[in-house]
Formats: sequence, C-alpha cells, structure tokens
Amino acid sequence: MVVASKSLLRRITAALGALDIADGPISRLDAARRLREAAEELESAQIEAARKAGATWSEIGACYGLTKQGAQQRFRAARGQDRAAAEPAEGPPTAPLGGKKAGDLSV
Repeated sequence: MVVASKSLLRRITAALGALDIADGPISRLDAARRLREAAEELESAQIEAARKAGATWSEIGACYGLTKQGAQQRFRAARGQDRAAAEPAEGPPTAPLGGKKAGDLSV
C-alpha cells in the first residue's frame, strides 16, 4: 500500500496552516495555490498506486463520476507511465527494405 510521503503531508499541513493565518487576499491565494499543488501531487501518487495495485480506469473513473475514457484523459500523465512501463524502449528508426526513406517518391 502506498501512502503519501511525509514531505507531501508536511506541505499540505503547512499550506492549510498558511491559509488559516493568511491576513490578505494574496497570501490566502498563495496558500490555496500551494494546497492545490500538493493535493494534485497526492492525487497523482494515489492514481499511480491504484493502477499498480490493479485498479482499472473504469474503477478510477467511477470515483470521479467519469467514464473510463474520461479518467484516462484526465489523468494522462499516469496513463503515460502505464504505457512506458508496458512497452519496450524504441531504438532508432530503421530504413525500409531497399534503402528508401519514408516520403522518398523516386522509383
């Protein structure tokens, strides 16, 4: 089971504290921004953990009232990590047989 890192939890706690004591609109806005950034990082980590634990995109989508495709689009970065882990690394492109390159129209 993956839980939030202590540094992430400290950032969330600090942002909440800053929001609580903020004395003006700009300092409240800055605290809200920091809280949102930390919450998004936490959400990303939990999406990744859920996927590694076998959760489907349909199940994740259901948590957000989204379809499978909606969840995949919303959490594109986590989806990209899934693909990168599943696909072998690509080597340099090779020329087609006959030594012609793509787009070469000569016969």
